[in-house]
Amino acid sequence: MSQNYSFKKRLYEIIEASNPDDKASKAYDIMMYVAIVAGLLPLTVKTTNVYTQMLDMVTILLFLFDYVARIYTADYKMGYKHYRAYVAYAVTPLAIVDLLSVLPILTFFFPSVAVFGAFRVFRVLRAFKLARYSKTMVAIVNVLKYVKNQLAAVLVLTILYIIISAMAIFQVEPDQFNNFFDAIYWSTISITTIGYGDIVPATIIGKMITIISSLVGVAIIALPSGIITAAYIREMKRKKSKHEVKHL
Repeated sequence: MSQNYSFKKRLYEIIEASNPDDKASKAYDIMMYVAIVAGLLPLTVKTTNVYTQMLDMVTILLFLFDYVARIYTADYKMGYKHYRAYVAYAVTPLAIVDLLSVLPILTFFFPSVAVFGAFRVFRVLRAFKLARYSKTMVAIVNVLKYVKNQLAAVLVLTILYIIISAMAIFQVEPDQFNNFFDAIYWSTISITTIGYGDIVPATIIGKMITIISSLVGVAIIALPSGIITAAYIREMKRKKSKHEVKHL
């Protein structure tokens, strides 16, 4: 029992972000960093060949081992010994990213599922795994966790405004939209001030709604930027103070 416990604890120490004194953990981090970058390379070519398939298979197997190891040691990660620790960790954002990153392995055993574009898109999620191994990314993740409630409030506000704006333009410009989803699409690109120009209002009232939507969009889009920037500055000051206290 003690041997299993020691192995499990040591495995947790290795797969977690390394500290300068743990060479094995540092080597594991470097290996995973290289695997993540290498795993993204097949997405830069249109057609697959034997080399990209081999690279994809090797990286997926590494990601699979990493995912299983993190689930296995989740009780250390979550800080308590209970089966709920495994469930709690499995539904965390990074754990979900890990799971989706290894799902493309199904295409090797069941070629028929390869027709689903989602399995190819899941490979892009590997980039988010860098959040564990980059200090900058770790800081950004900590910042997003700190302001998640504020960002959630802004997201709700944005969605509500998009729906209200879509309803308004859909009633004013019924001939310009085939369905309500087109109105949602128009409202989204208007609030983000992108304006592709594929759907254009024809009436004065419709144009006024577009102007208001664009102006409100500038304010709404600026909110997350300000929230994240302020939180990032606080995080950097906190780390600087912690570093100074440590040296003192």
